Amino acid sequence: MKELIRIGSRASKLALWQTYYIEDRLKQAGFATEIFSLESKGDKVLHTSFAEIGTKGLFTEELEDKLISGEIDIAVHSAKDMQTDLGKDLELIAFTEREGCHDVLLSLDKNFNIDDSSENWLIGTSSTRRNALLKYYYPHTKTTEARGNLQTRMKKLEDGKFQAMILAYAGVHRMGMESYIVKNFATDEFTPAVGQGCIAVEASKNLDPQKRAAIRNAVNHQTTEICLLAERAFLKKLEGGCSIPVFGLATINNDQLSISGGVISLDGKEMIKTSMTGSTEHPEQLGLKLAEDILSKGGGKVLEEIKRVRS
Repeated sequence: MKELIRIGSRASKLALWQTYYIEDRLKQAGFATEIFSLESKGDKVLHTSFAEIGTKGLFTEELEDKLISGEIDIAVHSAKDMQTDLGKDLELIAFTEREGCHDVLLSLDKNFNIDDSSENWLIGTSSTRRNALLKYYYPHTKTTEARGNLQTRMKKLEDGKFQAMILAYAGVHRMGMESYIVKNFATDEFTPAVGQGCIAVEASKNLDPQKRAAIRNAVNHQTTEICLLAERAFLKKLEGGCSIPVFGLATINNDQLSISGGVISLDGKEMIKTSMTGSTEHPEQLGLKLAEDILSKGGGKVLEEIKRVRS
């Protein structure tokens, strides 16, 4: 009899796509699988912004409770939704190969041009990072809240709640909605949220070590994991989350790890951003070093002001 892996997932269409992807990898490795899906707090509270409700465990708490109780073996998440401090009982055990991690602009109007400053475009986004970056690079635009899953946001776009919206390419691609893309944002300007484009697998530290190792072997992509370790160390030092406009992206070229990251004020008027290159052998050290550099160059004051406004 095949060994069973019980997989926890949010119930949204995109979350289940990611879960089926993990399930397929596990089945190929010889496991039997069972999926348990549920709605998270973040899926239920759609009329309040991230900044107002806070983001600690917003999309993960219910699944993490089931990991700790032993009801499920692993939980599947978007890596960008994962807080950097998982507590003493939980850990991330695998990261899938990252696909396109950039942001994209979607519109029903194929001729939509966000660069046209003669128009006061209204853009839908639920991200404080994207909101601040829009103010920095496209000050002629205005933004409005666009909470909900991708299908819900598309309905808002169709209903004319806004003229365009910004999303992560990975989710748009996974849902087959690339035809609505009118602009691909460059990552050196719209640097993505830490972990964007990657699926993370979370487990209890009490998970059987042999099962843990087998899951990692079936799912984990080492190059992506190195990059995510650097990015998450950077984010942890800055104490960032979905309600704090911190961004970071690590890449590997010629066996060298490069990471670019920063923080931007809520009004988009001040951005502290830099990059570093180092060894792939110590990714977390490089991420930490970048964060310390950002803090020393004024990032600390920007973060203090953001937290003051948020409190």
